[in-house]
Amino acid sequence: MNIQMLDLRGQYRNIKEEVDRAVASVIEEAHFINGSEVDKFASELGLYLDSKHVIPCANGTDALQIALMSLELKPGDEVILPAFTYAATAEVVALLGLVPVLADVSARNFNINPGEIEKVVSEKTRAIMPVHLFGQSASMEPLLEISSKYGLKVIEDNAQAIGAEYSFSGGETKFCGTIGDIGCTSFFPSKNLGCYGDGGAIFSSNPYLGERLRMIANHGQKEKYRHDIVGCNSRLDTIQAAILRIKLANLDKYTAARQQAASVYRELLADVEEITLPYEESYSTHVYHQFTIRCSDRDGLKNHLASKGVPSMVYYPHPIEAQPAFRDIVVKRSSTEVAVKLAKEVLSLPMHTELKYEEQKFIAETIKEFISEKR
Repeated sequence: MNIQMLDLRGQYRNIKEEVDRAVASVIEEAHFINGSEVDKFASELGLYLDSKHVIPCANGTDALQIALMSLELKPGDEVILPAFTYAATAEVVALLGLVPVLADVSARNFNINPGEIEKVVSEKTRAIMPVHLFGQSASMEPLLEISSKYGLKVIEDNAQAIGAEYSFSGGETKFCGTIGDIGCTSFFPSKNLGCYGDGGAIFSSNPYLGERLRMIANHGQKEKYRHDIVGCNSRLDTIQAAILRIKLANLDKYTAARQQAASVYRELLADVEEITLPYEESYSTHVYHQFTIRCSDRDGLKNHLASKGVPSMVYYPHPIEAQPAFRDIVVKRSSTEVAVKLAKEVLSLPMHTELKYEEQKFIAETIKEFISEKR
């Protein structure tokens, strides 16, 4: 059984004619940078997310950096971020001379724990950067209350949860990435909405920030050769925008396929007490960028799966504080024991839109085989 961690070929086959036609059209038009497909995609994504300003850019990391640049922070200003996340979240903070301050995460949903944020706020804190990890929203309502209390900006790292919806206690719902001051996403090929190269986007409903974000991504200019602020060069290729338009039209279908696969995993693994299945919070839909379980003998399980031809991945094997690049940069004012524990236990199983029941059944049987041998 040829089980894939991610099956982009299978997904492509289902949209091949549309994609090939769109790519050929861009090549024929020969407008490879800032072509009409980029504006069309930005407009369609804005309508989907109900976001007034959508600025496509070169990748998700650029999106985060541009977002921070737009806030006019000064070197030494502090940005609070989760202790359990991909390095890019801390990387962009450090690159701008800002200080990454770690807050511990929830053992239940892996996202930043609002209860830990106030423990690390200082007079230098200027922003909070929650990460909607693995496809589910962070607990945004209490986080927004904290940001309002201390006058902090909120930048959402939404690289893994596009299409996930957050429900407020009053009944209002918003898409992840449109809740804070600025939202950022990645269109890396493996993402739920992925292109066939690199790509990203930034969202905001604030007109002032929307204009600044757009300028920064375009060398700090509103009009050609007039550079009002220091910016950078971060653009989404026209070909990638054309592909993303097709995949955006299929995003709800892709999300439903991932959620169905997650439901199958839950059914097949419900009786395995030795592993912890992903928790679904009542305030957020889960779009399952990853299906991440926890196991005390994670490495043993991973090796057993590999021996049977089943791929799996560890996102992430080291918390931010343990990364050599950040050891002398990050500030830790309270315990990050949950992040440290998660790094030792998390394991992501194959999850994609083309996953078949027979494959999931084999994966579940292989997991049960390992657990049975351990008992």
